[in-house]
Parts: sequence; structure tokens; C-alpha cells
Amino acid sequence: MFATKVKAKIVEDSSGVTTEIPVILSDEGVLESVTDYVLNLHLNGVSLSTINKRLQSIMLLIEFMDANTGMFDDPEELFSVFVRRLYSGTVGEDGLDTSGLYWIPASVGSVGKHIYNLTEFTDWVSEKGLGKPLNTLRKATRHEERILFAAWFRRNQNDFLGHIKDKSINNTVKRARSIKGRTPLAKTNDDAIAFPAGKFEDFYLKGLGKTKDPRVALRDKLIALLMHGAGFRRSEALLLWVTDVFEDPDDPNRAIVRIHNELEGIAPNNWKSRKGITTRKAYLKEKYGRIPRLEMQGTQHLGWKAKQFDHKDGYLEAYFFPQDFARVFMALWRQYLVYRAGVDCHHPYAFINFKAPHLGNPYTYNALNYSYAAGLRRIGLEPNKAEGLDPHGHRHNYGRRLTDAGIDPLIRKKCLHHRRLESQEVYTQPSSAKVSEALSQASQRLQLGSDKEKTPASFDWKTLAEHGFEDIDPNGHFTGKNPRLGKR
Repeated sequence: MFATKVKAKIVEDSSGVTTEIPVILSDEGVLESVTDYVLNLHLNGVSLSTINKRLQSIMLLIEFMDANTGMFDDPEELFSVFVRRLYSGTVGEDGLDTSGLYWIPASVGSVGKHIYNLTEFTDWVSEKGLGKPLNTLRKATRHEERILFAAWFRRNQNDFLGHIKDKSINNTVKRARSIKGRTPLAKTNDDAIAFPAGKFEDFYLKGLGKTKDPRVALRDKLIALLMHGAGFRRSEALLLWVTDVFEDPDDPNRAIVRIHNELEGIAPNNWKSRKGITTRKAYLKEKYGRIPRLEMQGTQHLGWKAKQFDHKDGYLEAYFFPQDFARVFMALWRQYLVYRAGVDCHHPYAFINFKAPHLGNPYTYNALNYSYAAGLRRIGLEPNKAEGLDPHGHRHNYGRRLTDAGIDPLIRKKCLHHRRLESQEVYTQPSSAKVSEALSQASQRLQLGSDKEKTPASFDWKTLAEHGFEDIDPNGHFTGKNPRLGKR
């Protein structure tokens, strides 16, 4: 059996426009039911990363069904055993696996995600139905027969995963999944491991700054300033266009940086298409024949996580902290533009590759990660996410600095481009290092206190009885400062 994920350009009409999506290719061709599902997800704006996770779950189920052909007549039983094997793995105590899958045990969280992804997929197939005019019948491949049989069973037996249906009360209240997955252990908020503050200067000057090509050094320093000095995510920094850095009117030596969403952001320089459209997506298509990187696949793809813009024009503004970073950025930017202008680029992206054979191409995740790791190694460090030594660690450092400086939570929310105040809890919780430091200091105080000679406390009934007995002696007969019936 053969099944793999590939990129495909789907032709849906005669317009000449294709939709590029990931699909599952088996030894019998493309699984068209899965392709239709992915097209539906793409139409509804589901991110590429989510689509890939759904496909990964579907491929796991296909692999399991193929390795166990003829073993199950009941789809619900098949799925139950499939889930059990995700938890346990498929390798026996003797180290053998007659199924040939050789799966290792997955985490509770991972299994839960696979259950959810497959439930969403089979729900969609079931709701779509079979034999409708909009979905004419055709001969299905053996893999699709199994998938469609599972959907048919769902449709005719209440639920592929076992819905329990009671029409006497609200369906939503009384319906539950037969297979829900195990409950994972509760987790605390992410510790927001930040890039070590004491190592940034060396990394910036000696790590990124000591590369042989000055163009590369300038580019990587500018990206580092966006991540460390303004808290941008890696993908947001790489989306910067050459048109989106301005001189501050109040101080020309300070930079104003605005990073636009390519789907909803307004095109630069008041541009309009021939039909009056002003979006960056239309600008890319008409000026460069490109699609937004959010819609691309492969190494050119860039994500967009921010849920709220800083302006109706669809951009995030850089809030440098400390603000001296804005002056450093502008000084380097002016030098970088000279190098950038000397390379032929058929795109508007600021950060480009300076190495052949990719000279002039937009800078990618992979290229950034490679250059970033090389910078760390120049100062004797290795990439390590657990220690904050990765690109996202700079955003965490930025958030921690804002918190430590006592910046108002509403201002922090704006700086980090969060939609909700709760999103910044990760930066306000004490880090493991701060907890250890606080306990260490408390231990020292406790030790110092134990060395002092303690004066025994003096207690007498009269003092103790002055307060706290109002409920049992409301009239003050025996308690209070002047008890009526007590000894004088």
C-alpha cells in the first residue's frame, strides 16, 4: 500500500485560476473525497497547518485500515482499536510488529487531536451524503470505499463514533462521543521561556554581526530587532515589505514599521486595481503575478497568527521597547536598502536571500533558521527552545521586559497585538527562574532568622479575651476590654 501527501493544483472551472492545496495520493490515485474535504476547509479560511494536521490523521487511519484488511466488519470497532493502538503503539513486548506499522505510543494530547480531526472529517463526509446530484456517483478506490462505508455507517447508525440519541430532551445535551479519548493531565500556562537577556548583545554583535557577507548581517540584525525589540513573531517579521518602513515625523532617525496582512491589508501608495480593489492580495496579483505567502505551500509559506489589527488598513505597528531600538533599526534600514536595491527582485518583500542560486528570492523560514543557528554557534551556543534560544524566545523576552517594567496590561496587550488580556498571562506568571530565586532568598531569610535568639511570647487570658468572643459573649459579661462579670 502506498499513501502520501503531495501538493496539487486543482482546476475547478475554466477561469485559468487553480487552487493549490495538499492532497493524499495513494497507489490508486488521488483520494477525491479527501480532496473535496480539503477544498472545503480552504474555502472557509482554515490555515494550512490545520489542514496538514487533518490530513496526517486521515493518513494514519488509512494506514491502519490497510494493515488490518479483513480484520473488522464493524467500523466502530475498527476505530476503537485504532485509537487503542495510537495510545499503545503497535510493537509487541518481543519487539515485533506483524502489522508492519511500527507505531510508537502517542501522547494523550496527540491522540485526542487525531480523534477530533477524524471526527470532523467523517462528520463532513456524512453530512455531504452519497448520490446527491451535486456529488454524482463514481467508482471509488478501495481506500475510498472504506472511508465512504464508514460515513454511510455513521449516517445510518446515528454516529460512526457512536452518538447516543434521545429525542425526549435537547439533542445537544444528550449527545456525546462514544470515543472521546483520555483526559490529559492539567498543564500550567507556558513558562514563556525568553531569550536570555544577558546574551542578546553578544548574539546581535558577534553572532549575527560577524557573518562574512555584510548584506546578510544587516538583514539578520533587522529581523532580530523586529523580534527582540518589537516582539514580532518570526512570520510577521518576514512579511515586511520595502514600502512599510517610514521616518517618524517627530524624529527622522526613528523608524515607524508597519507589517500588513496580505489578505486584508491595504496596498501601498494608494494603489488601486483596474477594478478599484485596494487589497494587497490584488496588488500582488496585478503587479507581480503572485499570491499571498499565507496561501502558498512549501518553503515560501508564511503564517499569520494575530487576530487583531492596529489600524483599519490591516497592519500591525512595531512598538519598540526600549525605544532606542527604533533608532538602531532606522540606521541599519537605510544601509540595507542600498544592498536590497542592487538585487533584481520581482516581489515587494524587504528581506531576501543573498546566496546563489536563490539570490533575490523572499527570505524563508528554513533560511532564517539556518542563519539564526549559525549566529548562535558563533558565540558558543546551540539552538535550544527549552532555554529560549530560538526565534520565538525574543518575543517572550519582549513580553517579559514589558511586564518587569510595570507597563499597564492594556498597553502590553497593544504592544503584543493580543486580542484578549488573558493572552498575556503567560508573560505575567513568574518564571521558573524567578520562583527559584524567590525561594532561595526566603530560605536565606529563614536561616538568618533561626540564628537569632527568640524571645518567648507572653500571653495572658485578659489580653486574649479582649477580642474575638463577640459571637459567644455578645453582652461582654466575661470578655472584652471591660467584662461586666469578670474579675477586675
